[in-house]
Amino acid sequence: MKKSNETNALSDELVEQHVAEEKISAEEVNEIMAKYDRESAVRIFSGNKALLVKLLLVAFTVFAVAINTVLHLNAQVHRTTFIAFVLFLAYLLYPAKKDAPKNTNKVPLLDMILAFASAGSFLYMGINYEQLVAQAGNYTQIDIAVAMVAIVLLFEACRRVVGTPILIVVGCFIAYAYFGNMIPGTFGHRGFSIQRIATHLYFTTEGIIGTPLAVCSTFIFLFILFGAFLERTGVGQFFIDIANSIAGKMTGGPAKVAVISSALQGMITGSSVANTVGSGSFTIPMMKRMGYRPEFAAAVEAAASTGGQIMPPIMGAAAFLMAEMTGIPYSNIVIAAIVPAFLYFSGIMIMVHLEAKRYGLKGLPAEEIPNFFKLMFSYWYLLLPLIVLVTMMMTGYTPARSALVAIVVAIVVSMFRKETRMSPHTFLDALEGGARNIIGVAIACSVAGCIVGIVTLTGIGLKLAGGLLSLSGGNVLLALFFTMIASIVLGMGVPTTANYVIMATITAPVVLKLGIDLLPAHMFVFYFGIVADITPPVALAAYAGSAIARSNPLKTGVQATKLAIAAFLIPYVFALNPSLLLVGSTPIQVISVTITAFIGMFGVASAVEGYLFANMNPVIRVIALVGGLMLIVPGVATDVIGIALIVLVMAFQKARSKKANSASSCGNCNA
Repeated sequence: MKKSNETNALSDELVEQHVAEEKISAEEVNEIMAKYDRESAVRIFSGNKALLVKLLLVAFTVFAVAINTVLHLNAQVHRTTFIAFVLFLAYLLYPAKKDAPKNTNKVPLLDMILAFASAGSFLYMGINYEQLVAQAGNYTQIDIAVAMVAIVLLFEACRRVVGTPILIVVGCFIAYAYFGNMIPGTFGHRGFSIQRIATHLYFTTEGIIGTPLAVCSTFIFLFILFGAFLERTGVGQFFIDIANSIAGKMTGGPAKVAVISSALQGMITGSSVANTVGSGSFTIPMMKRMGYRPEFAAAVEAAASTGGQIMPPIMGAAAFLMAEMTGIPYSNIVIAAIVPAFLYFSGIMIMVHLEAKRYGLKGLPAEEIPNFFKLMFSYWYLLLPLIVLVTMMMTGYTPARSALVAIVVAIVVSMFRKETRMSPHTFLDALEGGARNIIGVAIACSVAGCIVGIVTLTGIGLKLAGGLLSLSGGNVLLALFFTMIASIVLGMGVPTTANYVIMATITAPVVLKLGIDLLPAHMFVFYFGIVADITPPVALAAYAGSAIARSNPLKTGVQATKLAIAAFLIPYVFALNPSLLLVGSTPIQVISVTITAFIGMFGVASAVEGYLFANMNPVIRVIALVGGLMLIVPGVATDVIGIALIVLVMAFQKARSKKANSASSCGNCNA
């Protein structure tokens, strides 16, 4: 007996040691963020310089709130002043090289010069706005020189803060505008001089200071500030605890906890990578401890975190931008996103469940699971800011007013309990956090505005749509497939909001040309732009997850793509059958298409996982896949065939499972 106790004690000690080894320190989290999330690779200041930087960031937040509330500036002055402040902070905080020492506590002279030059180049437009309007396009040499300097400095700031993928896309578009006269055929045009391109992108509201920056400096900024205040109330941990209380006991509980918590946090963070690292530092070690393979654990977190960007009611701030760019009311967009988001996360949940069943993975121990009712009773008030935000938006209030009221509510509800109460220091931290978090988004939106500007200047959007339609031979599915590939490529390494701007400008017109309605078209390209974060070779969210799990990055990316198979199928469903988006449909149609799509997801997920009640052989996997895909295509005949095939697979697998269990029981009896 004593020996047994010693063995158990030793076993417990080894488990504790293993768990300790798997934990991710704050320093490691910061390193991973800096590596895979360009916006996190900032200089770290100390002493008086840290205080000065903090005051500058707080001042920027106060200024940005003021121009959205009490300071009513002209649109051009509003936007140029906003981006000038952003660029000044960008050069102050972000070093020229990603691997440059962060704790130097100083800013190189060159970066200070660039900070003032970039801010000055955009303030030039705001200060001289009336004179520039009076010139009616007759720009002086000084005007042209300032425009060129401003664009170059914006691009350099983008390289530092956001990364190079979006710059490569913009560079290709600018090259297209310049060399148009050398391009034969449909895509050729007369070509534009560098001066013409620069002035169009800089001075007009169809370029840098266009709609993307306009939305960023108003709705998106206030939403990000709201997220910063909400984070200080402890709502992130609350989401994880709620997910734990709901799914912790289930088969494969830790992975299901990751899916639920990441869905909730992802809609607020607006960044797949930030969400992956933030919640993944807790969920990934927990999944590994319960027996999940490292690649699978990292992939679950990455896929769920990426899905947070399509999770209503916030959708990583893209919902506000989509409402502005399409003219569709926010309430309609949020309602339309509910069923696809449900199917996306259902697909991940199904695959997580099947993985857990295959390897016999259990839920978390009861002592590690918080009580749901006790949690809700103690911290229900943390949800009030979100409820207020959504209610106001759904009842017709502007996003700006809704966000401002929600911020006030977040501050008030934080006072309800000591552990969530905001102190003056926490309040200032939230103001600072809002400023830090908007820098990358604002720069990305400004650069994305350049793409919009080139599209309007050259008309390439319609030409690209015509070219893809011609390549597809008029086949709708083939045209959608080509659009999917284009959206994934263009979305690689691009933040959520800028990602949507690019998709709405370049690939959405292709889908619209197919006769598909406006909302399904924009949702289609948005989905595929988002999944670029988990699609190799530039799967930043998956690679960030792999760094935490210490797994193979490429294998993690492939696994995350498999887990997110719903994101590759659902857009085809609502593009071909808008009932899934609740567009012009009856309740019966919505229920019908949701059920068939869910069954289809079940068939595809089991085929991809290769397991249902037992391991599948290749033939059964193909049958399950075909059955699932048949249910993706709208139509009575395809639905009947698809359901029949999946029922056949289930019956076969169930019989095989019973046979295997019987054989195992007999073997145990003989033993």
